[in-house]
Amino acid sequence: MNTSAFTTDVAELAPDARILLTAHDLFYRDGIRATGIDRVIAESGVAKKTFYRYFPSKDDLIVAFLDFRHDNWMAWFHDALARHGGTLNALVPALAEWFGNESYRGCAFINSVVEVGATLPQAVDISRRHKRDMTAAIRALMPASRTAKADAQALALAVDGAIVAAQFADTPADALKALARVVRAVRRGAAEHR
Repeated sequence: MNTSAFTTDVAELAPDARILLTAHDLFYRDGIRATGIDRVIAESGVAKKTFYRYFPSKDDLIVAFLDFRHDNWMAWFHDALARHGGTLNALVPALAEWFGNESYRGCAFINSVVEVGATLPQAVDISRRHKRDMTAAIRALMPASRTAKADAQALALAVDGAIVAAQFADTPADALKALARVVRAVRRGAAEHR
């Protein structure tokens, strides 16, 4: 998942969209703290006054980045799950697509909470919403059972673990194998509780 899927030519976009897409790429690739406003302004090709008209502070830009990332990541996730069959078996191949992308830098929400969560509570709130929505998407893949809610929460936690493991591994293969093992265990357990 990357912004090239959202637009073909950033220069043709309105200034607020150019700023947001530039910030998205920089914040995700290099980190929020490592990316200064002057760099976002320079790389988006807008004037400083224009930037501040749309984003009065870096915190406003961070919140917009996280909202944008959430909407686009969730759209991609739902699509990828559907393309891979729309069952729990779709979870690992969908994530393999993302992990294999050359722009992969882990979870923007986990990374953001680590970087700015202590000083920007809105980042934590958006990240919690993102994780709830991701869990709901996983839950939608599962057949009805007495343990479906708890199983979806456990799988979401395993997904987050795989995301982190894939971020620093030489290859995401081990993280995906471990996640596949958890998915199989949850599927077996769910079948017993129908």
